[in-house]
Amino acid sequence: MNIALMSHDNKKELMVQFCTAYAGILSKHTLCATATTGAMVAEATGLQIHRFLSYAHGGSQQIGARISYNEIDLVIFLCDPHNPTVGEDIAYVSKLCDQNNVPYASNVATAEMLVLGLNRGDLDWRNILYPKRKPFTA
Repeated sequence: MNIALMSHDNKKELMVQFCTAYAGILSKHTLCATATTGAMVAEATGLQIHRFLSYAHGGSQQIGARISYNEIDLVIFLCDPHNPTVGEDIAYVSKLCDQNNVPYASNVATAEMLVLGLNRGDLDWRNILYPKRKPFTA
């Protein structure tokens, strides 16, 4: 499965902690992230992560395009509800996920449920619907 990781600045450390805790599960999948989030997670966990541009420079649009083409199976976007642009950020990514039936987590509680479900095989249906997806290369 292809998993996208994104986080607001105030949630980057939480993303690192989350990925550290679930590195065993995440290592079985192909990961991509916006630049800073990806660098922090890769450095802390040793996970291989394909990094797009930073969020401010269009990384979210790059990930959004991949979502639109069903090249991403799961999105974890840890959002800071106090961020003044949170409405725009969440609306863009979550709308694409809703349009393409891509599971989406905006907080660590939902992210944990999705990753545990992924480990159980609950998201294997995406492999049936979209069998020709290629993993990202880092």
